[in-house]
Amino acid sequence: MIWDNFRIALQAIRANKMRSLLTMLGIIIGVAAVIAVVSIVQGLNYVIATQFEGVGVTYIMVFPRQDLQDPDLAGREVTLTYDDGIAVMEQAAGLELFNPVFYRGEQTRSGDRRHPTMLLGVGPSHQEVSNHWVDRGRFFSDLDLQRAARVALIGRKVIEELELEEPILGSDLIVGASTFTIIGIMEYKGEMMGQNQDDFVLLPITTARDIYGVDAVKQLRLDFKATSPETVDLAKDQIGEVLRRRHRIPEGTKDDFRVLLQEELLERTGAILGTVTSVVGGVVSIALLVGGIGIMNIMLVSVTERTREIGVRKAVGARKSDILVQFLTEAVTISLVGGLIGILGGWGLGILGAKAIPGFPPAHVPIWAIALAFGFAALVGVFFGTYPAAKAASLDPIDALRYE
Repeated sequence: MIWDNFRIALQAIRANKMRSLLTMLGIIIGVAAVIAVVSIVQGLNYVIATQFEGVGVTYIMVFPRQDLQDPDLAGREVTLTYDDGIAVMEQAAGLELFNPVFYRGEQTRSGDRRHPTMLLGVGPSHQEVSNHWVDRGRFFSDLDLQRAARVALIGRKVIEELELEEPILGSDLIVGASTFTIIGIMEYKGEMMGQNQDDFVLLPITTARDIYGVDAVKQLRLDFKATSPETVDLAKDQIGEVLRRRHRIPEGTKDDFRVLLQEELLERTGAILGTVTSVVGGVVSIALLVGGIGIMNIMLVSVTERTREIGVRKAVGARKSDILVQFLTEAVTISLVGGLIGILGGWGLGILGAKAIPGFPPAHVPIWAIALAFGFAALVGVFFGTYPAAKAASLDPIDALRYE
């Protein structure tokens, strides 16, 4: 019976192609918009999650918190130093490795070519903490850090922009006003959200302090690696206790630093992207509402056009429930066909949209989004198809047979 009703519904759609297409238009636009947005947002979320997973769940990041609107922080010097990191490592039992990070924009030069990039002064554990390793050459040795040696590692983007020729290892690179010897090339990471992750120069943290002065390295980012995933929360608490003591922060006063775990970073990113999806979903739900109204109107027209058919069906024994199911099946079928077209169209729009943005990750459509789109389409068909179906089921067979 259900299959027969479904077949009759498809025949009705084929018999009135243009009218059916116009009826589905609201559903198609609404579902396509939802799928397009979800595919782009989920693609971004997937890449971000993959990046954080690459660093590892034991990754902990601490950076200075400067807030001019906060009376506890306004007017005071906020610092986060190498000595803070050493003190944390000595007193926090849940930590395994520590990496100080000094960062600033700087100009690189080789021959006649120049390229602005990000300069990072890092410690000896940078590779292990960030899970970013040397591809060619070597990393900084303890001797490099002790002597504040003028050596550097570079990313692939710097090589491309400066058009460095082989042999790159052992050649000179001018960073700012200083000359460095290139001792290594870091692994390729690619682009994310239009930002090239291979556009950087690494220096020993001691070299950065020697060149830019002690005051310049008073606001570092301190990266830590916990001993295990189970000790991450304990390590976070220990870091907070040590830094509050060192910075002499009174009880009841806010921290002048911020400790972030990988899990928290993922949650914040997911919350932001989830809000974007919800807002867009709320806006495009208007299109679904319009599509549902269109389905109801067309089904009412269909009931009027097929009044005699309904009368004949009732005359030969069809029950009210049979007529109700028949017209409700037609409404749901129209809605589902529109939803299917919308899913395919939205998927295509998501792929094109992601490719149109330089460095943006590929679109990713999760199964739950497809199921949700089909579910909404079916719900719209049921909700807006119930009234026309009930009207058809309630027709008197004698009056229906007389209808011209």
